[in-house]
Amino acid sequence: MAGTRDIGAPVHDWHPPLRPERVDLSGRYVRLEPLARAHAGELFAAFEGAEAVWTFLPYGPFASAQSYADWIDSAASGDDPLFFALRDFASGRALGVASYLRIQPDAGSIELGHIALSPALQQSAAATEAWFLMMDWAFSAGYRRFEWKCNAQNLASRRAAERLGLSYEGTFRQAAVVKGHNRDTAWFAAIDGEWPALRAAFSRWLDPGNFDAEGRQRESLSALTQPLLAAVDPMRGRA
Repeated sequence: MAGTRDIGAPVHDWHPPLRPERVDLSGRYVRLEPLARAHAGELFAAFEGAEAVWTFLPYGPFASAQSYADWIDSAASGDDPLFFALRDFASGRALGVASYLRIQPDAGSIELGHIALSPALQQSAAATEAWFLMMDWAFSAGYRRFEWKCNAQNLASRRAAERLGLSYEGTFRQAAVVKGHNRDTAWFAAIDGEWPALRAAFSRWLDPGNFDAEGRQRESLSALTQPLLAAVDPMRGRA
């Protein structure tokens, strides 16, 4: 029609999804359990001596399991952020934390953040499966967009986002002040139309046949997801 303007593609047969609930999410290598005060002792022990875990987070390190438990009670017991403890099946221990946050059902958008992984869980199949479980729940529930944001100086987090198939979308300058320091925030995301191919990549990587007898991967997840990225991070490859 003459004079009409394109305001974006119409969205047909979509309804705002439900909010995530405080329930377990289980896979082959890990179980995500709603974070509770009872996890504090295990997690404090897992993080002990690993001060770098807290470098880019707005809280921590904690002086004791008691102070960590108090923080869980005051800051991590709500529904946004919705925190989980990551229980590694191989060890039986809770070894990390992550959350959904900025949960916006009306927009179909949800974010993964507040990631704190102990050294025992870093670069493990259990950690990767945890992110897969959170992404798979979100897209299966009807979310259209899954976000990852991090301090632009956190190159490890930027690389991790792209490894998971989340495309770089830009950097918000002077987005926050965290622990007395400026934070520029790098944005990454995957959208629902990309999820079927990304899900297949995760399933292929997480298959036990992708690991040798020593647990070494035969095929990297990055090799599977990189061709699926809509845009790449200009900081890719920097030390």
